[in-house]
Amino acid sequence: MNFLDRNEFNFKPSAKVVEAIKNFEPETLCFYTRIYDEGKKSVISVKLNEIYGIPEEQVLLTYGGEDMLKNAIHYFLMKGDNKKILIPEFSWWYYNRVASECGGTFEMYPLHEKEDTFAYDIDEVIEYTNRVHPRMLLLASPNNPTGNGLTPEETGRIMESIPSDTMVLIDEAYASFISKDTDYIAPLVNKYSNLIISRTLSKFYGLPGLRCGFGFIGKGHDQFLSYINKYLGYNRFSEAVALAALDSDDHYRSVADDMEWDRQLFKKEFGSRPGFKVYKSVANFILIKYPTEIKERLQKALAEKDYKIKFMGDKGLEDCLRITLGRKEQIQAVVDTILDCLN
Repeated sequence: MNFLDRNEFNFKPSAKVVEAIKNFEPETLCFYTRIYDEGKKSVISVKLNEIYGIPEEQVLLTYGGEDMLKNAIHYFLMKGDNKKILIPEFSWWYYNRVASECGGTFEMYPLHEKEDTFAYDIDEVIEYTNRVHPRMLLLASPNNPTGNGLTPEETGRIMESIPSDTMVLIDEAYASFISKDTDYIAPLVNKYSNLIISRTLSKFYGLPGLRCGFGFIGKGHDQFLSYINKYLGYNRFSEAVALAALDSDDHYRSVADDMEWDRQLFKKEFGSRPGFKVYKSVANFILIKYPTEIKERLQKALAEKDYKIKFMGDKGLEDCLRITLGRKEQIQAVVDTILDCLN
């Protein structure tokens, strides 16, 4: 089965990742890590401190990006009387569920369709946040499923203009597929104590099965750090694989660059075809509006070829497909199948 519906990784892990797995010493699992004796969480947080230039104590480690969201939203919505979180209108359904799990309430602010992209209206986000004054504001960059992102300047403008007691959580799970720039992260985290930036090894580094998330938080959250950190350390096998992945940027950058071929093929075949719209994407997936009269025919044809893509059911996106950017032969097969169904 070709899974192009859940934004997983249809390529090979890096040679360093494969080597780390093959050479892992099972006896290592017989002992806890000793790095907490040095006042540090993990060899991963030390590595991330070196890469991103953010103090190790402000580096967050979790069981995937999902766990980062759950820990942060549960913690901040359960403290005090303000239990509201703002989330983007078109976004991952899981944000809503996490808020409701801890008795929180959510309110959606708009994303706007503009020509061939969706976009945040930064002034509107600022106005909305100041008017509602939520405990948390969630921003996704890039956003799933629309594929649009925020610039560092836009993020800075939002942070500068909203209440300082509103925690801002930026989900950057899909970052790095287009831009290599991470230099903006440390200045933002250093300047704004109410900021969390969440990342993961699941998307750009292609290891969703490893369940390794990481992020960064502004200063002054000792209680939250105590809540989220693991006193006895982390999975030592995952640490070894994660270190190898973080040391394999060239391999994963090459994969990310290959995905541009996928984007261009979709644009070439469907960009000007009646009934279609190919939205810009800075993630490892693409959103495409299509004529829904071919839906059943397309679902059947894809199933016969052992392909899965995402037929959107979200309100306002019912006429859209979300397709994971995979290997060239996979994307060509999907394109050919859609064209066959049109004919």
